[in-house]
Amino acid sequence: MYSDVVMEVGKKYFEELIDKMKADRGVTQDVELTADDLKELANQFKAEYKAKIGEEFPADPKEQLMGAIKAVFRSWDNPRANVYRRDNDIPYSWGTAVNVQSMAFGNMGDDCGTGVAFTRDPATGNKGLFGEFLTNAQGEDVVAGVRTPMHITEMEQKFETVRELHRLLLRSLATSLTRA
Repeated sequence: MYSDVVMEVGKKYFEELIDKMKADRGVTQDVELTADDLKELANQFKAEYKAKIGEEFPADPKEQLMGAIKAVFRSWDNPRANVYRRDNDIPYSWGTAVNVQSMAFGNMGDDCGTGVAFTRDPATGNKGLFGEFLTNAQGEDVVAGVRTPMHITEMEQKFETVRELHRLLLRSLATSLTRA
């Protein structure tokens, strides 16, 4: 993703490497690749990055962070952003912002995950908890269509430790919806 978003090297090159690795290993999903497969794939990604950019992939997290921040600010002037602002009557003078926060890894095993949740069903507008999640995944996996997410109600059944949190969330949500 860094190569695509920050350095503007199309992700198709990296997707081709992933597809080749999956075909070579006889698997259909990324999560079926072993740790050794992923290490080999990381080395292939670094080689592809160097071939496209002409320098090594930055190993320093601060350098990566600064590159990502600069990419956000650059994006303010790209054609897609200009069209979006024009269509939504957003003044150019407002500028853009960058928020930096710690990342929680959702892809460190089947007891980790990622998801999205809403206080309304985005399709119908009906009030109530709506959400989807994936285990052993990163945020992009939920929206990329690579895997089929589970409905948030399945989270309580899948993880015992989530049951009490889920009950508290539903109670809090019910209280806020009655006020809305």
